[in-house]
Parts: sequence; C-alpha cells; structure tokens
Amino acid sequence: MTAASARLQAPKLQDLPLNKVYRDMLCGDLRAGHVGGNFTLSGWIFRRRDHGGVVFIDLRDTSGIVQVVFKPEEVGPEVIEAITHTGLESVIKVSGALILRGEGLTNPHMPTGEVELVVKSHVVLGRADPLPYALSDESVPEDLKLQHRFLDLRREDVMKTIHLRSDVIASIRQRMWAKGFREYQTPILTASSPEGARDFLVPSRLHPGKFYALPQAPQQFKQLLMVGGFDRYFQIAPCFRDEDARADRCPTDFYQLDLEMSFVQQDDVFAVAEDVLGGVFAEFKDWNGNGRNEKGRAVDAAPWVRIPYDTAMLDYACDKPDLRCPLKIIDVSDVWAASEFGVFKNIVSGGGHVRMIGVPKAAAQPRSWFDSIGKWAQEELGAPAAPGYISWKEGAFGGPLTKFLSEAQVREMFARAGVGEGGVIFFIAGKTPAIYKILNPLRVRLGKDCGLNEVGIFRFCWIVDFPMFERDEATGKIDFSHNPFSMPQGGLESLESQDPLSIKATQYDLVCNGYELISGGIRNHLPAAMLKAFAIAGYPPEVVKDKFRGMWKAFHMGVPPHGGCAAGLERVVMLLAESNMVREVVAFPMNQRGEDLMMGAPTVVEERQLKELHIKLR
Repeated sequence: MTAASARLQAPKLQDLPLNKVYRDMLCGDLRAGHVGGNFTLSGWIFRRRDHGGVVFIDLRDTSGIVQVVFKPEEVGPEVIEAITHTGLESVIKVSGALILRGEGLTNPHMPTGEVELVVKSHVVLGRADPLPYALSDESVPEDLKLQHRFLDLRREDVMKTIHLRSDVIASIRQRMWAKGFREYQTPILTASSPEGARDFLVPSRLHPGKFYALPQAPQQFKQLLMVGGFDRYFQIAPCFRDEDARADRCPTDFYQLDLEMSFVQQDDVFAVAEDVLGGVFAEFKDWNGNGRNEKGRAVDAAPWVRIPYDTAMLDYACDKPDLRCPLKIIDVSDVWAASEFGVFKNIVSGGGHVRMIGVPKAAAQPRSWFDSIGKWAQEELGAPAAPGYISWKEGAFGGPLTKFLSEAQVREMFARAGVGEGGVIFFIAGKTPAIYKILNPLRVRLGKDCGLNEVGIFRFCWIVDFPMFERDEATGKIDFSHNPFSMPQGGLESLESQDPLSIKATQYDLVCNGYELISGGIRNHLPAAMLKAFAIAGYPPEVVKDKFRGMWKAFHMGVPPHGGCAAGLERVVMLLAESNMVREVVAFPMNQRGEDLMMGAPTVVEERQLKELHIKLR
C-alpha cells in the first residue's frame, strides 16, 4: 500500500458515528436512494425562498447543501412565520421525510439536487444577527472579510481550499514516514541570530533586559539533531519572520516541510524531495475543489532539470524562472556596441548590457499592443523607457531601431533568438541587476500575450550553484547571498584561496511555475570553514561563537556530513489551488500590513504587563 492510498483510506466524516441528538445524516450525502427515510439534519441557513407560504431553505454543513421545505400543513403557520424571520447563517436542526423533488424541479448542479427534506419539526440551535455582508457577494473588500474570517470560511471554495491544505499535509507526512523520516518538534522560543530576516522578539520576565526570538526556521536545531545521531528528521514546522508582505509570502508566520539527512550529498536530498513533492503534486494535480481543472493537469516527471544560478540569471533574469514560458533572454551587447545607436553604445561602454527577447509570431500583433507593452513596462516595472523592438514582417524589418543597424546585424540577432519572419525581438538595456526586474516579467508577459506559455502543467527545476557571497550595492560590504550555513564548494580551501565573489555554495532552490518552493543546501559542518565563511561576511570569531554557541560546541563533538531543505507549504497549496495569494490558503491570515483584523492584533497592552517584562515605551 502506498503512502497516498493509506491516507486516502482514512475514515471520512460520514463514515464515523454522528451524535443522533443533532443529526443522523450529513446534508451533502443525501441521494435518491435515501428517499422514503426520515432524517435529522443540522446546519446553517444558506439561502431562503418563500413561495406562497411554503419556505425553501438551502441547509449547509461541512459536507454540502440540501434543500429542506417548510410546508404550512406539516409544521403550522406559526413555524412558517418563525423560520421566515430566522436570520441567514443561523444554525438549525430539522427532522422530516426525504422525498424526490417534483418533475422539472431537480437541480443538476447540486449533488443533492434530486431530493428535498420535508420538515416535520425544527429547533434553532444558534441564532445569527444580520450579516455584515452576503457570503455569495464576491465584491466584498478583503479587509471586511478578514474582520469576519469565520464567515468567509463558510464559503464552499474557501472551505475546500483549507481542506486541500490539510490533505496535502497528511500526504506529506505519510510520504516522509515511508522514507524512514521521523517527525521531531523543535523549540518555538529560542535565541536571536543573524539569519537574514528580522526576528520577532519576546521579552523575558525572569531575565530583565533579555529577549527570546521566535525561530525564522528550525535551521540550527535540525542540524543539531543530526549531530545527535537522529539521521533523518522532518517537521511540519511553524516559522516566524518580520517581513514585508507579498502575494506569495505571509508577513508574520508560515509553515514549511523541514527536513534534514545525515551522510548525504546533494543528489540524495533531490531524490527525496522529487519523490515526496512530486508525489504530492501528482496526487492532487486533478484537484477540483472549486470547479476548475476538469481536464486535469500534468506534472513534470522527475528527475527535474537543473539550472546553474548564473545560467538562470542570463537566460531568465531570475533565479525562480517560470519554465511554462519558452522564451529565453539573450545578451546582444556586442552587436549594439558595434552599432550607430549612441544610447545603447554608451550603456555597454559604461559596464551595462543589452539583453534581447525574441518572440515568434509577435509581428502580427496590432500597434496598440506594442504601445501597451511599453506603457506597462514603464508604469508597472519601473522601466526608464519603453522596450525597444525590431519586427520582421512581410520580408522587411521594421521599428525605430532598425536605422541604427545594418541588415546583417539585424539578421544575426534574429538568428541568435531563433526567431524567423513574423517574429519580433525586444531589447532592454542597462546595468544588472536593475534590468532583471524588467526582463523577467517582460519575458513572461510576452509569452502569455502571444499564446506561447503552457497551461495546465507544473514545470519544476532546481536552481543550483548559487554564489556563496554577494556585495551589498549600498554599503559595498560582502555578505552571504543565501543560507550562511551551507558548505562552500571546495570547502575551506576555496574560502582561503578564492575571490569570495567567485565561490559557489552547495545550495539549491526548487522552483515551480515561477515560485520558489524549496530552499536548502549541504551544510558547512567544519568549524574552521564556518569561522572563515562568517569572517568573510564580516562576523568576527567571538560573534560566531556567541550567536551560534550551540552549533559551535556541537561541531567540536563529532558531526556527520549532512544536508536538507525546507518546502513552503502555503506556496505548494497555493499552486495546487490555482490561487495567486498565500492568504487564500491560510485559515486565519493576516492582512498585508501584518494585522489580524478579526482578533485585533497587534494590540496595546496594559502598563502592568509592561512592568512585569521590565519594558518602558518611548
């Protein structure tokens, strides 16, 4: 039995005993085969319709919706009056007989659309006040929905997405156990450490002036488990980072599949991740929780393609490329350096680049499309000017840039782009990395507008060979470009003998459809290499030994080579649910400003509490 099949055979709610006081059947499970039986149901009043004194109610519970009917001859006029004035979303219990709907009255869009329950008796279990908005209203502002998230959760598409999240986590756990991993919990209160993002700090009452930090990730603890000899660890781990909000990132906390393995190399980690995440995507690729994906979706077969970081930046201007778009970016600085166009020549001579994107069949687009691309690039991407372009249509080259080039130069660029007649080549000029912010979204937009991007597929790739260090443009300081705990390729020798900016790390990211799903690396487990790596980034030995005291001690007590990764669960579910925001796959999300509008967090606390924590506000 596979991990997935074992999970899918777990009992469902309708297979478990129900409390007969409230219900002996779930609303969404009633079918024509149940006609003639008497049932008790409990649920929420979703919709109500009054047809000449006969009241029809769509009763909803977690399983779905069924129509129940209040008839005057069955319940009396007093009940009809009462149920008519019972607020929508009130919770009621009804008992009665199940019948077939009349001829021509069935609802083919509801699984229960052939039947209805004729009510004999009812009880209001939980009365609802007037609602702040209608659950069926799709135009409700997000902040209003977040203030009443408990109402929003009742919507079918939202509930099914949260169910999907639960099912994905259950599948991951089964798959990890099947591979010999065990789940261990790591601390929620720990020490602050320089790991990149801002920490959330927690003041200590017993130790005045000192603070705990909520973990940005279980990084150090999972490595210490390897030192402890546990060999294979995983955890569905909560992580906390004080970050600015983005559509694909929660501003305060998130969950990840965290794993670590001893005595492994990069390929071993890849094999586990491809089997586990690849299996999850294959299992849920046809998920149809909100009526989409009726034809199913495809998943890249493993092993997934590996792209060196430098190649990714050159070909896609991005270290998380969306491979559904087939277009690539090509450097043509040499051609423009030999041209008569002073603007591009000056950019190249000043250390910049001219990059090109070739788009087949784009010459058939109307002039208004080219204008819209230029306006979008300037207003949305911050491009200093609209992208230049040259088209090849009806045997002639067109566009304002052609006059600065010979025909041979134009033909050479079309050949490099692999684009023939009917195509267009677009140009962006400037210095890196500034032009990356324009080139990557421009590439995807051009592919989408011209119908070149694939749909209905999950395209995966590993980005490998990240630079170990990078130079901060503002300060000129060398710092870690990725995870500071990764092993540099070449070990201590490379740290001592190479230009730091030329050193590659044994770090890797897994990317799917333009989203980073996994980040990981083979760890630097050598104390001398650890000190040297942090020294290059400006951390003196005493700081390393203090900030990472647990690891520093442990690494002198026998430490195995080890590595691992972490996968963002919200992004996995977001992709499977075809959502564009992680907030849609979280039961109780913060808004973009990091506020919990339902609970009122963050909030002002009492002076008494501040005194207990030895804190005074300025």
